[in-house]
Amino acid sequence: MSAAASDSVPLKLVNSVDLPKYSGDFDHFAADVSGNRLFLAAEDHGTLEVFDLKSTKWLRTIQGFDVPHSILYLPSSRRLFVTDGGVGMSKVLNSSDLQILKKVPLVPGADSLVFDPQRHQAFVVTGGKDVKMKESVLSVIDTTDFSKKADLKFDSAHVEGMALESHGRRMFVNVTDHNEIDVVDRDSMKIVDRWPLQDVGENSPMILDESNHRLFIVCRKPAKLVVVDTETGKQIGAWDTAGHSDGMAFDPAHKRIYVPGAEGYIAVYQQKDADHYELIAKVPTARGAK
Repeated sequence: MSAAASDSVPLKLVNSVDLPKYSGDFDHFAADVSGNRLFLAAEDHGTLEVFDLKSTKWLRTIQGFDVPHSILYLPSSRRLFVTDGGVGMSKVLNSSDLQILKKVPLVPGADSLVFDPQRHQAFVVTGGKDVKMKESVLSVIDTTDFSKKADLKFDSAHVEGMALESHGRRMFVNVTDHNEIDVVDRDSMKIVDRWPLQDVGENSPMILDESNHRLFIVCRKPAKLVVVDTETGKQIGAWDTAGHSDGMAFDPAHKRIYVPGAEGYIAVYQQKDADHYELIAKVPTARGAK
């Protein structure tokens, strides 16, 4: 596990946890800070793994999943929402005892998730190539009762990362097999624009720097960090990055972007201004940590 460090050292390893009985891929994490717990979607084991957040000690395994991917922890209601790519539906858990309270029926293949805390809505990507579907579906979930409110279909078998405006109604969606970003109006749940990417492919994770009107996207073919102007949809530039990334983070206080890659390092970039970025570190990790 890693944590942000000082200005001189942009990232440092603080601890590692061995899981000798586990093989295969993990997916995403979520933290219950007040409860001192870290949750891990162990997709290749079909479980939710729970750790002590401070000591990183493994605590327990939660069964009852097929292919868990993304985790949303809601402190106000003490609920966990876990997207499940299998046929057993996505799950809602009571975070106190980690019992499954509800199954949310979605199109099979539920994977990526992004949360709008102002509207109390979770947006979940379902369908696609992993369940042998030629189209993907973006489902809107009301997190007050975990009912489905809307679906938006994409003529795409591979949809990945998403990002939401906090001071607007747009959301941005990586349509990976089309090498484009689709812009969705969250009020109408309609696609209002499409921004093709140039000279890159397999756009996967994304994150929004809303104050600077910049969208950060990591592409896998080739491995590039791409910056897009959200006012025009135009690419500002592309920088070499870690290969086969499945996630990224942005620290607006220090103006740093973190891109983990399966080839064994985290690429750290300094944002000089909205249009200029510099690779300042390659922090070693285990191979496959993406």
